[in-house]
Amino acid sequence: MTFSHPWWLLGLLLVIALVAGYLLLLRRRRRDTVLFTNLALLDTVAPRRPGWPRHLPAAALIAAVAVLTVALAGPEAEARVPRNRATVMLVIDVSLSMKATDVAPTRLAAAQAAAKAFADQLTPGINLGLVSFAGTAAVLVSPTTDREAVKRAVDGLRLAESTATGEAIYAAMQSIDNFSRAVAAADAAGPPPARIVLMSDGKQTVPGPDGENEPRGSFTAARKAAEAKIPVSTISFGTDYGTIEIEGGRTRVAVDDASMREIAALSGGQFFTAASEQELRQVYAQLGEQIGYEVRRVDTSRPWLIAGTVLLVLGTATGLLLGRRFP
Repeated sequence: MTFSHPWWLLGLLLVIALVAGYLLLLRRRRRDTVLFTNLALLDTVAPRRPGWPRHLPAAALIAAVAVLTVALAGPEAEARVPRNRATVMLVIDVSLSMKATDVAPTRLAAAQAAAKAFADQLTPGINLGLVSFAGTAAVLVSPTTDREAVKRAVDGLRLAESTATGEAIYAAMQSIDNFSRAVAAADAAGPPPARIVLMSDGKQTVPGPDGENEPRGSFTAARKAAEAKIPVSTISFGTDYGTIEIEGGRTRVAVDDASMREIAALSGGQFFTAASEQELRQVYAQLGEQIGYEVRRVDTSRPWLIAGTVLLVLGTATGLLLGRRFP
């Protein structure tokens, strides 16, 4: 715990002085009492008082001063608070390999269910957009707080040939840039922080399986994202034993962890793997926590103020009940 106004803590010296003064007062009272040698007069002048409970009023009032002093010092602590401004582009692979059934019922169906759950769990202040990609990339939903629009677009995803991962990253970056410009024009705080969440199950095929470093390749796009300070968190979805049927034969469509890991590393994002819908949901849940919340130092003086007020009231009340006076 830290304090925004630590000089108020010097008030605790007053608390120490009050404790010392109270102890001195008790000592002087005992000394003055024994001066009365007439026992009958002693019982009249200094009648028997309750034992330790008689110290409760003073203890409560001194504690109230201490607690209220801490409250005035402005205690602060780290806390997770929902983000009220951020942009996230969800990028989903819809290439033909997504019809593989190694993830039940299919990779695409599992991805759709998990993506909709991700949309629901994001905090309200997050603007969420959607990009789908196969041989080309398309921005289906520009960043918005309307989760239903995103979920409807997710339900409408359809498979197509090829995998243009680089084009997908560029499309997401362009959508973020357009949204950020609009926000910056209307908000003095400037554009909100942004992130891309890319889910794919295979290696890019456009502009070629070994063209990641070409101008429109995935690795080049990841570097551009890093320059724009837009990290790309990647999810490698599927298994090594996935297959699909093409022209009457079975074709292996193993997941490509290596390229997804490299994209995340180049862009400053995180890399995740998921081999089932449940694992994919867990990854999205983790990302949702990271994206939707941030750690801030927040004021925590309210509990101290409440405790100090309660102690003040208790000290006053017990003083009146036990001694019919304030301590």
